[in-house]
Amino acid sequence: MTDTTKPAVLFVCVHNAGRSQMAAGYLRAIAGDRIDVFSAGSEPGNAVNPNAVAVMAEEGIDLAGAVPQILTTDAVRQADVVITMGCGDACPIFPGKRYEDWQLTDPAGQPIDVVREVRDDIKGRVEDLVASLA
Repeated sequence: MTDTTKPAVLFVCVHNAGRSQMAAGYLRAIAGDRIDVFSAGSEPGNAVNPNAVAVMAEEGIDLAGAVPQILTTDAVRQADVVITMGCGDACPIFPGKRYEDWQLTDPAGQPIDVVREVRDDIKGRVEDLVASLA
């Protein structure tokens, strides 16, 4: 799953259709190939939230082809950093991993202005994450 010379980050939310997809999109855009980026959900949805796709497109980040993925124990095991976003106790815990829980509004069913606010919050957190991994 990951190249051992660079850190791997896993973003996890319930449906892997909004917050975790936006965070993964930002991290890929900001870090390029310096960080391996993955996202997953404890109960993945059928598709990425269209408002999340739209607000990320405003930032030049294309999530149109993203597909929600199921959270697996192996994904967590292989990540160096696990960022959870409302998945509660569904995420397995392994010693030696860095875990962060980002308290973010769930964009599901929210108007686009709220989804933009969530996006902007995520962007700042991802920028801080990149700085901490550099």
